[in-house]
Amino acid sequence: MPNRKRAIIIGSGIGGLASAIRLAVMGFEVEVFEKNSYVGGKLSHFTLGDYHFDAGPSLFTQPENIEELFALANEPIADYFTYKSQDISCKYFFSDGKIVNAYTNADAFAKELEEKLGEDGNKLKAYLQQSAKTYNDIGSIFLNYSLHKVSTLFNAPIKKGLKAVKAALLFKTLHQVNEASFTKPQTVQLFNRYATFNGSNPYKAPGMLSLIPHLDNNIGTFYPKGGMISITNALHKLAKKKGVKFYTECPVYKIIVENNKAKGIIVNDHPKYADVIVSNMDVYFTYKNLLKDEFKAKAILKQERSSSAFIFYWGINHTFPQLELHNIFFAKDYKAEFDALFNTKTLYEDPTVYINITSKCEPGLQAPNGKENWFVMVNAPANVGQDWKDYQVRYRKAIINKLNLLLQTDIEPLIEVEEVLTPETIESKTASYMGSLYGTSSNGKMAAFLRHPNFTNNIEGLYFVGGSVHPGGGIPLCLQSAKIMSGMVREDYKL
Repeated sequence: MPNRKRAIIIGSGIGGLASAIRLAVMGFEVEVFEKNSYVGGKLSHFTLGDYHFDAGPSLFTQPENIEELFALANEPIADYFTYKSQDISCKYFFSDGKIVNAYTNADAFAKELEEKLGEDGNKLKAYLQQSAKTYNDIGSIFLNYSLHKVSTLFNAPIKKGLKAVKAALLFKTLHQVNEASFTKPQTVQLFNRYATFNGSNPYKAPGMLSLIPHLDNNIGTFYPKGGMISITNALHKLAKKKGVKFYTECPVYKIIVENNKAKGIIVNDHPKYADVIVSNMDVYFTYKNLLKDEFKAKAILKQERSSSAFIFYWGINHTFPQLELHNIFFAKDYKAEFDALFNTKTLYEDPTVYINITSKCEPGLQAPNGKENWFVMVNAPANVGQDWKDYQVRYRKAIINKLNLLLQTDIEPLIEVEEVLTPETIESKTASYMGSLYGTSSNGKMAAFLRHPNFTNNIEGLYFVGGSVHPGGGIPLCLQSAKIMSGMVREDYKL
């Protein structure tokens, strides 16, 4: 039997885990090297006393991406992972006291907007129909194919996509598209929020991002049993079942390149060789630290970084029946908030607050009975040296003041335990340059094409996956990056 080809994956984020599974199924002998003591990257977990917290991503959409990996590996997903759909994708609290439940049923959501905001429900249905069409006809090209390969012109349904594309999606911002689609400013604000799904500014990002609401409101949102960490655990277990070897607390120091070909890595002062090298590390740090290519690293910085986040993990000694799994408390002046995030890169004193509470789905398991685990996040600017200690105090105060007003209660005495994640700690823990959650932003018409591809023409055998490269950040896109990458490997190695 001929020797199996070897693959090394740098980093065990969601893209790295999916890559490991795909390459192992293709017949590679796969090793994953992770600098942290745990796998999962941002998709990790911790406890504070009796409270359980998912540390990073909190929204689960498109479970078919996970199902596909198990089908590919010929393993029954039910033995590893289960989930359930949610009737409400998110609950929205506006500064004037109005409250909207975003139902995953279009008729119920339309009725809710009519009753709560005075919005024409038919406008919502038309918007979601267009969102689905945009996603299926155009988004599928971006998400399933490389934008940097000539083969895409022949393999992807380009003609169908070009016929479907509307000028507004290309030449107007998401805000302008939403403003033309709805009559009420608060509905516009609600759908502007979807730009934050990839760390972008709705007043600059292209209208093409209007395809994102299709995922929440047409396909639906889901809750994985055990919390988001169960995704990491399931993929980790599946990868090991397929023979993947994991090495934690093993930071990679260098990618070995000889004659423009990736040959291996340096880890623990020793070389490890392989036929394929996949970096799940932020592409900026890959070039700067692992390839020692300052010129290419600086070129990547020409693209605007996505927003970061300030996250407070609170164990709350109370239950709030009026809250759901996902909750948003909007800023009064949304545009001013994004100006602070991307233009002045400063703290905004009335931030939009997102609260995720997994104990809503698993009471008594994620938090003690009669209590709740709150994942409280505000968007923050990328790290350019701000005084984050000062910002932490001010963000905390602003969040509590907003919640006290809109929930008509006093939150602070209810906080039993607390942990904080800042843009600085996001950068140090996950090697995300400047603490950016999604690598580069989508604040421009050409942003999708400027994002780094899943390969490089300069170094044979080197590939890239994860949120800092094509097609972008977030769990579904990271999983797609692994799929695109593995397709390239299959083609390059004629497997």
